[in-house]
Amino acid sequence: MTFNAFYGTIVHAISINQLDIVSNGLLVVDNEKGVIVSFEREVDDVEKFLGKLDRPYKLHRLTPEQFVFPGLVDTHAHAPQYVFAGSGMDLQLLEWLNTYVFPAESSFKSPQVAKDAYTKVVSRFLRNGTTTCSWFATIHLEACKILVDTIEQLGQRAYVGKVNMDQNSPDFYIEESTQASLDDTRAFIEYTQQKQQSNALITPVVTPRFAITCSSELMHGLSQLAKEYDIPIQTHLCENHNEIEFTCSLFPKSKHYTGIYADHGLLGDKSYMAHCVHMTDDEIDTLAKHNTGISHCANSNFSLHSGVCDVRRFLDKGVKVGLGTDVAGGFAPSMLDAVRSSFFASKCTLMAHRDRQQEYEHLGTAELVYLATLGGARVLGLQDTIGNFVVGKAFDALIVDLGSSQGSVDLMGNETPLQKVEKFLFNGNDQSLAHVFVQGRRVAGSSVE
Repeated sequence: MTFNAFYGTIVHAISINQLDIVSNGLLVVDNEKGVIVSFEREVDDVEKFLGKLDRPYKLHRLTPEQFVFPGLVDTHAHAPQYVFAGSGMDLQLLEWLNTYVFPAESSFKSPQVAKDAYTKVVSRFLRNGTTTCSWFATIHLEACKILVDTIEQLGQRAYVGKVNMDQNSPDFYIEESTQASLDDTRAFIEYTQQKQQSNALITPVVTPRFAITCSSELMHGLSQLAKEYDIPIQTHLCENHNEIEFTCSLFPKSKHYTGIYADHGLLGDKSYMAHCVHMTDDEIDTLAKHNTGISHCANSNFSLHSGVCDVRRFLDKGVKVGLGTDVAGGFAPSMLDAVRSSFFASKCTLMAHRDRQQEYEHLGTAELVYLATLGGARVLGLQDTIGNFVVGKAFDALIVDLGSSQGSVDLMGNETPLQKVEKFLFNGNDQSLAHVFVQGRRVAGSSVE
């Protein structure tokens, strides 16, 4: 087997405040394992350096308009909801679920519906540079297996969850019983873990939809399954005022919404909560105590008029934060849109603080890159595997080409490296991605090989 060597500008986040832009960088990837074996800075004689390698290599010289960027990490998306993404955003959360989401998801009882939809959604996310995604599926065991099979075929790194719903759900979309929900979840976990023996890219994740649709017995049972199989947990938390009020009325013995999950053993260092728009300080402290992460889904919060999440509150308390598209609450299947929506959310928060004559710092470029890559990896517990370019990590990467005639970015010739990164973040699209790699394997890209 050969090495792949990428020579040119390399961009990645080292920490939340440190964006590393390396000119004349050299990344060497072991094609067999798909991992980074060397990362060198300011290499003048690339052939001389590569001549020292103990294997044949293929050199990819990047143009001045190109750079290597980490694969994007979407910490929260609903695969079945892609069938109506970009429509049906006239209602708030609970009404939206009953009017649009539950009817759409119920159709995935049909395996053919699942096959057609899941091929399209996973392919679209890969073309948009989402190399890792945490997916919600539906309550249907067979359709969930089809999603896993589809992801395996297309080559994405993914967390996949069979959704659990045993109460407060429509008759046409609810599980037969609490025990049936737990049994199907166990079967799904074992099916996916069996796949892991040949494909380590896919991980099962325990997925109670949210506390409204899950009985206390079900949540306790799901907590035990997560512990038994040592797998992550994902769900929704504090997205909408009406949701919060209804949820707390169902579990009056718990201190607050976050306390409901804590009381049922669903918080921990492998857990992550989507949204967290309306959180008390005590709830944030509870997440920090359990080392539980959050998925910030700004597009969805705007689109369903749920509110504006102040991400800085979580970051200041050391809570892990990543970004999510939340398709189809969020209308865009692109993490670049998630970056932009998060930027606008932080600017809205800045303006609100100014109105109160309070100081506030909006999210900057380095933070946005971090949240979309290494921050998301930390939320999923993958920070030692992906998120940036460190020797030994997997090569999940994008070759960004701002010079593409089909792209949406115009370069004027005098941009600094940082300005090129910013133009990609705010003006780029899928046509700006010449190549998309997962574990060293090319899985998508606008360039013809």
